[in-house]
Amino acid sequence: MIGKRILVVDDEENLRRVTQLKLHQAGYEAMTASDGAQALDLLTRNPQDLIITDLKMPGMSGMELLRKIREEYPEVIVIVVTAFGTVESAVEAMKLGAYDYIIKPVNSDALKLVVSRALEHHRLQEEVKSLRSAIDRKYGFENIVGQSKALLATLENAARAAQSDSTVLVRGETGTGKELLAKAIHFNSPRRERPLIVINCGAIPKELLESELFGHTKGSFTGAVVNKKGKIEMADQGTLFLDEVGEMPLELQVKLLRLIQEREIEKIGAANPTKVNVRIIAATHRNLQAMVEDGTFREDLYYRLAVIPLTLPPLRERPADIPELVAIFFKKFTERLNRP
Repeated sequence: MIGKRILVVDDEENLRRVTQLKLHQAGYEAMTASDGAQALDLLTRNPQDLIITDLKMPGMSGMELLRKIREEYPEVIVIVVTAFGTVESAVEAMKLGAYDYIIKPVNSDALKLVVSRALEHHRLQEEVKSLRSAIDRKYGFENIVGQSKALLATLENAARAAQSDSTVLVRGETGTGKELLAKAIHFNSPRRERPLIVINCGAIPKELLESELFGHTKGSFTGAVVNKKGKIEMADQGTLFLDEVGEMPLELQVKLLRLIQEREIEKIGAANPTKVNVRIIAATHRNLQAMVEDGTFREDLYYRLAVIPLTLPPLRERPADIPELVAIFFKKFTERLNRP
């Protein structure tokens, strides 16, 4: 955080000079302004990372300055300075968007702590934005390559599905991009800030799948030496992606149905159910309707999962998309291998 630019705004020259000196000693670049108007003028010519402003100043008050900064420079952090008897004004300033407040007389250690904390908070916010932008680039619907009519129709329906909280069933052969589509739905949904938990129902032995999904309590079976959260509970408030849901045994299908209907799960060995709030996206390469007919998949669960059915067509049904895919793979591997 050393080298960050800070603007000190105070009508009392001694106070702003002392504050500026303390900030310089802490390694920050610090400028000063004697009132709100001068501060706004300086901001147009010298971008700042943080502003420390007194609340009571002649002309434009610190509160008015705060409002203008929030309107014109929303990325700039603001810390307000107030007298002991007017803390309620500082609280009001925080409601308007100030990060924190300092009480006069300004203690050197308190100043350094609040400034450091504010800049670290801002750094973390920027990091989250950067990560979110990277996720958007990686998991946007536009990253699912192809312009065929069938694929575009699926992507359009998936984009609409992302804005709802309904269960989604993604159907398609192995390799058509079912997990990529599920991630795009999650990261473009209101649950995007919450976890996306992925489990492949066909990759885990049936005798272990219940514990993996629903969790267990200590001592509930041989080897259960600690309480364990299942994947469903880990996805609470977020999204659970059940890949190859057609491989789930019938006895677990009943428990999954209860999750969807009651929003609760029964851990192995637990006396009481656990409430959870998850959005379910399921995927399968199998024909679940045929499985319903032959009794290997529950009909009621099928209709609960297929509230929004999406189908990803195989590449052989959209040959016009092959040149675009070839170009992307060509670029990807020339970069990876550093070859022309």
